[in-house]
Amino acid sequence: MPAYLLDTDILTLYQHKHPKVLTSIASHRHDSIHLSTVTIEEQLSGWSGTARSAKDHSQQEVASRLLGSMVRSWCQFSIVLSSVPAMLRFDQLVKAKLNVGRFDFRIASIALELGAAVVTRNRRDFGRIPGLVLEDWSV
Repeated sequence: MPAYLLDTDILTLYQHKHPKVLTSIASHRHDSIHLSTVTIEEQLSGWSGTARSAKDHSQQEVASRLLGSMVRSWCQFSIVLSSVPAMLRFDQLVKAKLNVGRFDFRIASIALELGAAVVTRNRRDFGRIPGLVLEDWSV
């Protein structure tokens, strides 16, 4: 059974109810779609900035609602942890100097260890990584 690892951009589109992403996710077996802890870390980082910049109670409430919404969406998928083999593969990718960001390398290394396709709109960066299978469910 094929496995899919959602990149942060696709997860964000899912959270914003992008019609094509919702349809694509619904058309795949639920147990074949995964999130990495890296994607969750990226979203938490963005949320943290929003929460820290809240100037009043109303903005704090918005940040709180956003966090609750994100956590609920994460629970819709199985969460894949970074393993030692994935971290070693990450080290190899960094040494290859492929001009790809560290978060993308981390996601790619997990996907390669799982034998999963990365579901992303970012073909430019992820496409530089040898052997990585990509799909874009937003089109």
